[in-house]
Amino acid sequence: MERKTTMKLSSRLLVLLCLMGLGLIVASVISIVAMKYGLLTMITVQDVLAFIVPAVAAMAIFYRKPLHVMGLDRAPSWIAIAIVVAFYFLSLPAMNWIVKFNESFSLPASMSGIEQMMRSLEDSAAETTKAILDIHTVWELIPCVLVVGLMAGLSEEMVFRGAMLRTMQDSRLGDHAVVWIVAIVFSAIHMQFFGFIPRMLLGVWLGYLLVWTRSLWVPILAHTLNNSTVVVMSYLSNRGIVTEDFGDSLGLPSDGSFPWLAIVSLIASIALAIATHRYFQRKT
Repeated sequence: MERKTTMKLSSRLLVLLCLMGLGLIVASVISIVAMKYGLLTMITVQDVLAFIVPAVAAMAIFYRKPLHVMGLDRAPSWIAIAIVVAFYFLSLPAMNWIVKFNESFSLPASMSGIEQMMRSLEDSAAETTKAILDIHTVWELIPCVLVVGLMAGLSEEMVFRGAMLRTMQDSRLGDHAVVWIVAIVFSAIHMQFFGFIPRMLLGVWLGYLLVWTRSLWVPILAHTLNNSTVVVMSYLSNRGIVTEDFGDSLGLPSDGSFPWLAIVSLIASIALAIATHRYFQRKT
């Protein structure tokens, strides 16, 4: 990757974080006005100013061909798209079980105050999410998919995988370390401790997709699929077409028995990930 600057990795990451912080401040100010037009408008403003603009600006400072380095100039192959879709549905039972497992975490009694604060923050976030997903018509569904699905997937992948991961790859750190570090940061920045593990694992999968395919559009597609499915299922649930926990309960044994489906899903997902790695390794 041909760089414009001789800045060290730590300095480049600091520049990226500062640009994100500045964008968040500007977005927060504008969001006060944007709130008049609804939560989706506010989210769009934050995605653009706190994620997309800082990611592109930082990479333009660091590299001569920022879009190439980010992987935005390489279209995803049909094989990659098929793998993304297959992996999502194949891994669903395992992810549901991991989500439930993480939600059951409890801190020691001496840290009960911290746990209470964390759960309060998550309850607040859940209320906001519930308000966003309170959709009952197709005309509410379409903008929600575009903002919560596409815009969130695009913006977060541009900054975390396209900017942060690709910048860290241009260092002595190996790909595995970079993928996991960025996944941890990706999950931590959401400030949801009781959803940390599944979100981190999602970040790991998204990171490897970029490393293997070299196209940022592949993790963008995977992220968008994940978010959009949640939106669509909420719409179908609100309309009474499916039950509220439809999909979320897949892989969770109702009688406390061993989660066989989740384990099979986990093994199959790992096998597909390994096969994906080998396939794209042969292609390079």
